[in-house]
Amino acid sequence: MRRWRTGAILIGLLIAAQGVTLLGGGAIVERVITLMLIHVVLAVALHIFMGGSGVVSFGQIAFMGIGAYASILFTLTERGKRVALPNLYAPLIDLALPYLPALIAAGLIAALCAAMVGLPLMRLSGGAAVIATFALLVIVNVVLLNWNQVTNGPRTVFGIERLTNSWAALGWAAAAVIAALAFKESRWGLMLRASREDARAAESIGVDIVRMRWIAWVISAFFTGAAGGLYAHFIGSFGASAFYLSTTFLILAMLVIGGARSVSGAVIGVFTITLLSELLRAAEAAINVGGAISVSGATSLLISLLMLIALIVRPGGLMGGREL
Repeated sequence: MRRWRTGAILIGLLIAAQGVTLLGGGAIVERVITLMLIHVVLAVALHIFMGGSGVVSFGQIAFMGIGAYASILFTLTERGKRVALPNLYAPLIDLALPYLPALIAAGLIAALCAAMVGLPLMRLSGGAAVIATFALLVIVNVVLLNWNQVTNGPRTVFGIERLTNSWAALGWAAAAVIAALAFKESRWGLMLRASREDARAAESIGVDIVRMRWIAWVISAFFTGAAGGLYAHFIGSFGASAFYLSTTFLILAMLVIGGARSVSGAVIGVFTITLLSELLRAAEAAINVGGAISVSGATSLLISLLMLIALIVRPGGLMGGREL
C-alpha cells in the first residue's frame, strides 16, 4: 500500500508540472517541462539499477543512444531514410512502425543489448564496475560515430518528425515511476537491496547477486532506450555526441542530489536541477543582455558544486533514501 501512495504523490507532482504548460506558459515552458519529464524517465531508470544495487553506472546513457537511433529507424519514412541515412542497409529502409510501438521497440532493443553485455559487467563491483560501465559508454559512442550505414556516422541525423510532446513524456515518466516502485518492493528488488547492504550475507541466504543485478540492469536499459526515442522525436535532429559525457553527468548529478536509493529522490533531483538551471539561465541571459559583463557556463558550474556538496554534506541526497 505504501508504494502506491508514493506513486500517487510522485505522479501528482508530474501532473502538476505538466499543468504549468496548460496555464499559458508558452512554447518555451512546454519545451522545458517536456525535457524535464524525459529526464525523469532517465533518472528513474538509472535508480532501478544503481539505487538497488549500489553499483555506480556511467554506461546508462549508451542505451539512450541505442534507443534514439533504433526509434528513428522505425518512424522515418522511406524517403526520409534515403535523405537522412543515405547509406542505410536496404532491408531496414522498409521498416515502419507507429510512434508508440517504435518507442517500445527501441526500449526492447536497448534491453536486448544490455542483456548481452550485462552478465560479465554484473560480476564487478566498486571501482572496477565504474570503469567497465564507462568503457561501455565509450565503446557505444565510438560505434555510433562510425556506423555510417545506421547512424550517419558523426554527422547529424535530421528530418525526424517531432512526435514527442509533454503528454507523451508525462505518460512514460509515470510508467517509469510505477515500474520502479513495483520493482523496488518486489521479491527481486528486495534481494537486490539485500545484496547492496551486505553481499556476503545475501549470498549466504541464497541470493544470486549477479542475476538480480542483471535483471535490474535490463529493466533500466528498457526505460533508458525508450527515453532515447522520446528525446529523438522531441529534438528533431541529433548526433552521437548527444549521448555521451554531458548527458551522463547531468543524469548522475540529478540522481545523486535527489538521492539514488529512492524513486522519490530521482524525481526530486530532476525537479531541483531543472528549476535551478532555468533560474540560472534566466539570470545569465539578463546579465548578458545588460552588457556589463558576459556570463556563460554558470549552470554547469552550479550543478557540479551541488553534486560535490551533496556528496560531502548529505551523501544520501535530499531524500536520504526515503520515499515521499
